[in-house]
Amino acid sequence: MSHYKAPVEDISFILYDLLNAQQLAELPVYADASEDMFRAVIDEAAKLAEQVLQPINASGDQEGCTFDPEQKTVTTPSGFIEAYKTYQEGGWSGLSSPPEFGGQGLPHLLKIVVDELCCSTNLSFGMYPGLSHGAIDLLSQHGNAEQKAYYLPKLNEGVWTGTMCLTEPQCGTDLGLITTKAEPQSDGSYAITGTKIWITGGEHDLSDNIVHLVLAKLPDSPAGSKGISLFVVPKFMEDGDRNPAFCGGLEHKMGIKASATCVMNFEGAKGWLVGEPNQGLKCMFTMMNAARIMVGIQGLGLAETGYQVSLNFAKDRLQSRSLSGAKEPNAKADPIIVHPDVRRMLLKQKVFTEGSRAMAYWTGLQQDLSHQASTPEEKERADDLFQLMTPVVKSYLTDEGYFSSDAGLQSMGGAGFTQDWPLEQLLRDGRIARIYEGTNGIQAMDLVGRKLTMKGGQLARTYFDEMSKLVSGVSNDLHKSNCQAMLAQLQEALGWLMKHALSDPEQAGAIASPLLRMFANATLAVMWANMAKLASESAIQARYSGDFLTGKTKAAEHFFRLHMPEQKALLDDITAGKDSIMALAANEF
Repeated sequence: MSHYKAPVEDISFILYDLLNAQQLAELPVYADASEDMFRAVIDEAAKLAEQVLQPINASGDQEGCTFDPEQKTVTTPSGFIEAYKTYQEGGWSGLSSPPEFGGQGLPHLLKIVVDELCCSTNLSFGMYPGLSHGAIDLLSQHGNAEQKAYYLPKLNEGVWTGTMCLTEPQCGTDLGLITTKAEPQSDGSYAITGTKIWITGGEHDLSDNIVHLVLAKLPDSPAGSKGISLFVVPKFMEDGDRNPAFCGGLEHKMGIKASATCVMNFEGAKGWLVGEPNQGLKCMFTMMNAARIMVGIQGLGLAETGYQVSLNFAKDRLQSRSLSGAKEPNAKADPIIVHPDVRRMLLKQKVFTEGSRAMAYWTGLQQDLSHQASTPEEKERADDLFQLMTPVVKSYLTDEGYFSSDAGLQSMGGAGFTQDWPLEQLLRDGRIARIYEGTNGIQAMDLVGRKLTMKGGQLARTYFDEMSKLVSGVSNDLHKSNCQAMLAQLQEALGWLMKHALSDPEQAGAIASPLLRMFANATLAVMWANMAKLASESAIQARYSGDFLTGKTKAAEHFFRLHMPEQKALLDDITAGKDSIMALAANEF
């Protein structure tokens, strides 16, 4: 059963009308990234998602991956090899990579759109090439000339895939506790020994080789995170010999069952240093930042599918009569979409999905401008916004994407709880997105502890300046004043943080998560106000259906109904400080 149709109309509205993504084609490096090019790529990605990835999603979930303990190999579910070959031959692996090593050189913003379509239809599948994209970014920025020439062409072609090997049994967030060792060898390589866990795509049968990017410690390295180095460790050596980097088993997971999540044992495997010694964590952040944006897009993609399924169900499912009188008197009952409580849940989904798409795409646009804008000042401004918004996009989209899917399941009643419909899988698959690539609590601490303190607070100043500019063009006076109020409340929260956190770091930890949500709410308010403004313009009305645009206007009104009170409640939570949170002794819980 087909459950998903790529939301091309909404994607187009956000890209071309809200964000003016056409501006990227004015930059020399993206000269080919015209609106026609964007549309052609998105149309093909929609076909890939709907016709190739969606049909094997449920079956992949039911079949899962299989581990052979004797051969130490992993077999992916039926249809995945063929789907990956289609993905690879379509050139999707190197979509946004530099052309120098076989990439297509298209904007990261376009890749974010493609990621959404893939995550909407088959999250498990998307994990395999997803880590490869991060490996490409990392090696492009930190690899030496020889490493780039050897690894990047194959990764861009998709015949090789990549992994990110950080976590160990005794440490996840606190990577300074890793014990994996890297012993120097006479030929300039290193012997890597240790165990890594939760390694996505650590072993599988989709590609010819797997390129592991591994954090390890050199002999006599400094203690803690300052002593971490990064190494590239291929599954197969250049001469075809098997490198002793073996899968020790698969994790038994709640969701993403068709994604091979591996225990990896490095048994003196040959690796090569990437970047400078003891700078591995800094290098790995290149991969982690790209991965965090993609994880946020996973939350968005799953929410879009959940919304489509539950909306169509609500239009078809006949149950009871409308409270205001029968809407379909010739039928035995009315469709459940007439009931206020069902509408409440559907509107929550619509407001989240369409608003978060705008916020995520806007953040992706800043990523491109941070690399390719015309002047150093423009690049720095865009990078400030991208760095600040990365933890917001990752955390908010995965939290609310999960809750949005949950609302969809609830609106479907018992049907949503069965495997006849995809909502239960969406919930199981989406739950991990709130945890990996740094839990959402860690994202909030990253925002408070790193992003807001960088450059003496410049990132926040850039953000408020940009929001002020975007609000200035809003034509609806009420929407404008609502945006200004939500931004002012966010500024008040930041003022409280500055006053209290310097003398007491626990205050920052206690208010980090609500503060991140305040950033998300304020940004979404600005996005919704601008989308409502566009929906009222005659030039826009000539290009989109009336229902689409009036739906935008009414959804914007509902956004403010939902989130204006929440913004005030979050501010109250923040200014209450840590006292009640930290008051209990451990044995009082």
